[in-house]
Amino acid sequence: MDILTQIREKARTLKRSVVFPEGHDDRTLKAVAELEQEKMVRCILLGNPAEMQERARQLNLNLGQARMIDPQQSPDLEELAGVLHERRKHKGMTPEEARRMAMEPLFFGALMVKTGRAHGSVAGAANSTGDVIRAGLYCIGLAPGIKVVSSSFMMVMPSGKVYMYSDGAVVPDPNAEQLASIAVTAADLHLALTGEEPVVAMLSYSTKGSAEGPLVDKVRQATEMARKLRPDLRLDGELQVDAAIVPEINSKKAPGSPVKGQANVMIFPDLNAGNIAYKVTQRLAGAQAIGPIVQGLEKPAFDLSRGCSASDIVNVAAINSLFSAALESAAH
Repeated sequence: MDILTQIREKARTLKRSVVFPEGHDDRTLKAVAELEQEKMVRCILLGNPAEMQERARQLNLNLGQARMIDPQQSPDLEELAGVLHERRKHKGMTPEEARRMAMEPLFFGALMVKTGRAHGSVAGAANSTGDVIRAGLYCIGLAPGIKVVSSSFMMVMPSGKVYMYSDGAVVPDPNAEQLASIAVTAADLHLALTGEEPVVAMLSYSTKGSAEGPLVDKVRQATEMARKLRPDLRLDGELQVDAAIVPEINSKKAPGSPVKGQANVMIFPDLNAGNIAYKVTQRLAGAQAIGPIVQGLEKPAFDLSRGCSASDIVNVAAINSLFSAALESAAH
């Protein structure tokens, strides 16, 4: 059974609720119809219910038991606007601005997640990554101890082996503290989705002092910070890619390293490296790239590519379910 099938099966047992703010988008409606038919998640669609139902009829879709909520007409609007105002008043947001913003589906959906009305949200088919992340930051906020919202790509190799690449989509030039946050959140995501122990490599063009310079120093500092954040993780740096994934080379270049050449979570020093690496792996090695998966928020508010398919939305919703369950479990 491939990893996506495993994730879908696990999601089916969890029956988490996921809110979809883009109820006007045909791909979202098709994904919700499939999710409802497969009983994979409990779906909440945001938008005008009559318009969504009419569009589903035109597309010959059965939306099953999906809840449909118009944020502007919701009896929860005032309470959710109050939550947003409380979170943002230190930035000068007025109650009127909070109410106006809470009526927007992206923010209403994120506020539903914040207040426990949904376990997670999935959007981005019709909104930019920046808008999706802004709603998540304003309404949900960062996880405890985490300094930045970032992303991972789940790279599924033709052999079935799964690697987590982070960050390939969000943070252009993370500082050491941010890089440490990226490492621990990517490790948690890998465990939640694959069930296997994360082995984290903090990547560089240097292995254990083979080169010097500010770029290497940043990775070394991030490694130490990540160890302090999560001493339980098998994590090491700075490592070149061959030392991270080839046991024989690891034993020569980094003897005694806890990674032992078995890394499955690759932390890249900046967005140039991460984005190039995931695309090279996808195009030259024939890997399937799933993501970007947003990480670092207290509760999951996931982003989609605007070129996504309905099937992509189904997969991201299933991943959202697993990650929300894992975050709750870790919090307890």
